Amino acid sequence: MKSDDAFRTIGELAEELGLPQHILRYWETRFPQLRPLQRAGNRRYYRPADVALARRIHRLLNEEGYTIKGVQKLLAEGDAKPAASPPPAPPIALPLAELKRIRQLLVDALADSAA
Repeated sequence: MKSDDAFRTIGELAEELGLPQHILRYWETRFPQLRPLQRAGNRRYYRPADVALARRIHRLLNEEGYTIKGVQKLLAEGDAKPAASPPPAPPIALPLAELKRIRQLLVDALADSAA
C-alpha cells in the first residue's frame, strides 16, 4: 500500500474505496472541491487532500446516507461537524425467563431500599 502522502491514480483510489472509476469522475463534476491533477492523456493523480475528500464524500454518501445535494451543501458550508460517531451497539436479546428474573431482582432491590 502506498504512503498516505503519495499521489494516487484514479484506479488506485477507486479500488481503495471499492467504487468504479466512473463514479470518481462523476464526483468531480458534482463537487468542485475534488480536483485531481491531470497530466498528459487526462491521467488523474489524486493528491492526499483529494484522497481525504473522496473518502469523506464516500462516507457521507454510502455510510451516512446523504444525497449528492446534501453533501454539496455540507462541503459548501465548510461543515464544521466532526466525523460521525460509531452506531450504537445492537440490543442484547435475552430469553424471556432471564428478563423476568432480572425484573424481579430490580423489584426486590427497590422494595429493600424503600423499607
